[in-house]
Order: sequence, then structure tokens, then C-alpha cells
Amino acid sequence: MVVERDMILEDLGFDNLPEKSKYENSDGEFVPGRVAIEHKERYVVLTAEGEFEAEVTGNLRFSAKSREDFPAVGDWVMLKTFDSGFAVIHKIYSRYSVIKREAAGEHGTQQIIAANIDCALILQAADRDFNINRLERYLTICYEAKVTPVIVISKTDLRDQQEMTLLLDEIRARINDVPVFPISNLTQSGYSQLKEILSAGKTYCVLGSSGVGKSTLINNLAGREILRTSEISESTKKGRHTTNRRELHIQQNGSILVDTPGMREVGIADAAGGLEITFGEIFRTGKECRFSDCRHIHEKGCAVLKAVEEGVIDRKSYDNYLKMEKEREFFEMTAAERHEKERAFGKMLKDYKKGKFVDGRGIE
Repeated sequence: MVVERDMILEDLGFDNLPEKSKYENSDGEFVPGRVAIEHKERYVVLTAEGEFEAEVTGNLRFSAKSREDFPAVGDWVMLKTFDSGFAVIHKIYSRYSVIKREAAGEHGTQQIIAANIDCALILQAADRDFNINRLERYLTICYEAKVTPVIVISKTDLRDQQEMTLLLDEIRARINDVPVFPISNLTQSGYSQLKEILSAGKTYCVLGSSGVGKSTLINNLAGREILRTSEISESTKKGRHTTNRRELHIQQNGSILVDTPGMREVGIADAAGGLEITFGEIFRTGKECRFSDCRHIHEKGCAVLKAVEEGVIDRKSYDNYLKMEKEREFFEMTAAERHEKERAFGKMLKDYKKGKFVDGRGIE
């Protein structure tokens, strides 16, 4: 975590906070801060008083119902600080945006990637990492989070001009109204244009797979090495991944960047709204279907299937939509089942405490 300037709350994005007035009306016992690092329920929080290592109060931990109730990188929190440099987090303030996905290996639960993000830099490399289906996944979780997406294509020096033209045309054919910035870490081309969109006080999250150059991107945007990078693997042509935690960095120009570990899986969680924006053409066409509950799979009178057959809707994009919609439905079903099990377990504990159970059998 790097701070490249003398810090005040505005440098941390304080002016964007919806509940700013609540901070300003604090009685002084607590101070506002922003979570810069999260690591196994231990945190580094930045405040106007400096940097503090922190943990959550017991009451906050006890009342938490899920991972989402714990602080995440980018969160604004109220904490009590001590002269030792330690602090205790007492409250998490309302998030105006949350980027999240289905937790890897845990169906029905969500993992917060970062909170209070204004813009996401979706990074893919122009080599074998490039995958437009994955781009649509990142766009979906960004739209669901109400975060503005920007696509950044790195390692453009690995392709010739004609190949890059075809690659960019492929993106624009399926993805509309999203800025695309081709960049090269070798020649630094494209960086001056990308830097122009970074505004002081705004928070940007870098998303991408392992090895696409997220740490290198942040270093180049900062104009100095603030994150460690590793050598390129000859077998995969990718940098060996070095980021193993989410971390917030304040740049010299006042912008705020959040680095994240590479994501091998971008699981779709509760993202109905995000899908509707990413696949807007499908949803607009779907209003012309014969049946209002048409799933666009095999129903008669389906306007979407007709548009796919006629080439109006890209078939690969349509197939990707069906896959992601199936994941979303499965997530909602699994989450509902998990909630019901937790509710039943909670009821059993209450009954046990009231003496209604003996040796596992209910007492009438």
C-alpha cells in the first residue's frame, strides 16, 4: 500500500461518500478511515491521522450474517484509534458501489472484490489471455455494482497492426459504449490517453486474470515501481503473479487505484441487472417475444432466437448470455437453499436454549 502525498480525507475519496455528513457530525471519539488492505480479518486503514492496523469490534463480528458484513478494501469505516498505532473498527458505512462475484468453491455465497469503486479498469492481454466472453462477465459484475467499466488491452506489442485492428473490431462488434484503451508496457503507447481519465479523488479498481500485467499497469500509471512484478514465464508468456491481496494505492495525481489478485473464475452471482445491460440487445429484442416469460431457448415465437438465426444478434454472445443466466439462476437457487438451512439451524438453537430439545428430540 502506497501513499504518495500528504494525506487528507478528500485524498481518500471522502467527498464521494453519501454519508459524509455523519462523519462530520461525529462527537470526536471515533475517526473516519478507509480500508486500504484486508488480510484474514486484519486490516490497514488510512485516516487523516495516519495509517492504523485494525480489527473489527466483537459486536460487529457477532452481528455479521455473512462475509458482506465485514469490511472490504475501499470501505469507509468508523474506528477508535490508539497511540500504539492500533485501531478498532466499530462500523461500516453504506457502500455506494460493491463489486462482487460468487465465492470460488462456495456456491450460493458472494465475495466482495472491492467497495466504493467509481470505475473499473478491466485488463486483458492481447496474447492468448484475450477472451471476449470473459470481458462480458467482467462487464456484468461492474454493471450490477453500478461501476463504470473501461476496457484496457495490454501487451499490444505482441500483435501486429492488422491483428490489433481485428481484435478491437471484435470487441466493438459485441460490446457497445465502453471505452477501449490499447496499451503497451514495452513502448508505453496508450498510457497518456489512459492517464487522462484518472481523476483526483475517484477510485479505480483493476480487474483481470493472473499474469495480464495489473501490477505493471499500476506501476506505469504511478510513474514508479510501487508494486513488485516478476519475470515473464517462457512457457506461458505471462508474468508470474505476485499480487495476493487487495490493496488500495493513492497516486501522485490524486487518483486512487485498487489492485486485486488475479481471478481464474468470474462467477456470476445475483446479477440480473448487470446481465440486462451487458446483453441489452437480447433484452430489448426479448420484449417482442410471443410469451412474456420466454427464456429464449426453444420457445415458439421467440424473437431472440429469430434474431440469432438472422445474424442480428451475435450467436457467440447469445451462447455466453445463456451460460451466465443459467449460473445466475443456479446461484439464486443455491443461496435460497443456504438461507433456509441457516434459518432452520437458527430456530433449532433458539428452541434448544428454551429447553424444547432433549437428546436431539423435540419436547411437545
